[in-house]
Amino acid sequence: MRAMQLSATNGPGSLELRDIETPSPGPGEVLIDVAYAGVTFPELLQSRGQYQMRPELPYTVGSEVSGFVRELGEGVTGLSVGDRVVGVANTGAYAESIVVPAASVLPLPDAVSLSAGAGMPMNLLTADFALRVRGRLEPGQTVLIHGAAGGLGSALVQVACAFGAEVVAVVSTEEKAETVRSLGASHVVFADGFKDAVKDLFPDGVDLVADPVGGDRFTDSLRTLKTFGTLLVLGFTAGSIPEVKVNRLLLGNISVAGVGWGAALAGRPDMVVTQWETLWPHLSSGALDPAIHTVLPLERAPEALELIDSRSVRGKVVLEVRGEAGRADTNDHQG
Repeated sequence: MRAMQLSATNGPGSLELRDIETPSPGPGEVLIDVAYAGVTFPELLQSRGQYQMRPELPYTVGSEVSGFVRELGEGVTGLSVGDRVVGVANTGAYAESIVVPAASVLPLPDAVSLSAGAGMPMNLLTADFALRVRGRLEPGQTVLIHGAAGGLGSALVQVACAFGAEVVAVVSTEEKAETVRSLGASHVVFADGFKDAVKDLFPDGVDLVADPVGGDRFTDSLRTLKTFGTLLVLGFTAGSIPEVKVNRLLLGNISVAGVGWGAALAGRPDMVVTQWETLWPHLSSGALDPAIHTVLPLERAPEALELIDSRSVRGKVVLEVRGEAGRADTNDHQG
């Protein structure tokens, strides 16, 4: 089978299209024929050796897929060959087939296309974990979202709206402003001077700030919180990790909460399924429908990562692998 493998850590150009053997599922695993693969920011970091998880080279990159169940490992129940699914794994998504632990294989509503499905798992589950679990979001609360037009940011906007929040989206261009308005954001402010713009809208502050960006805007984000508000730390796409003087937290009666969805999965094998069940009504209704920036063929994966790096993406970048038909020929199992 075809797979995009990382052979060195010199950036996206280190990805190479190779022929490798199709994997077989072990006990508790599922083999999925990949229709589409989502492209995420951690994969850009992995291409440069800057991510905390560093598998031995070479390896197949990618963490989220949509496709069809091809084979079930021993002991797997609740799934059938041919089911439309999405899956989450540490590696292996940029390939024609992937083995995924059964606990991380999730059904896809009939109303959701496979291309949209590939853009869902990582971002929607992270957004749900951030807002509902770590932020304890309640209907009617106000949420400020940084990087709101990106893959994770746009998922945060949609999840917040689905759960009844009033969203203030922070973006850098008018084009991105149009994107987040279409996703349901009630208010849009620009990154330059966002603190004052938010204070004009909400003089007492907002309930939650979701920040996947970090960097210089962190302190001003704290200043936008109302009493008892919480800043959710989701990442550092700006490149620098900010520091907080904890007297700010004390004096403002505010909190900072870390959001490490992947780390939270350890020892919680049922968490992904439980989250997906919570999101299911909103997936089925179309309330959670990722904005797709572009769909590129598998062999253009380096270009997809360069797009992520350019900060010009509005929504999600997706790789087409087998496409909507999605299923391999029965004699294709040996790659």
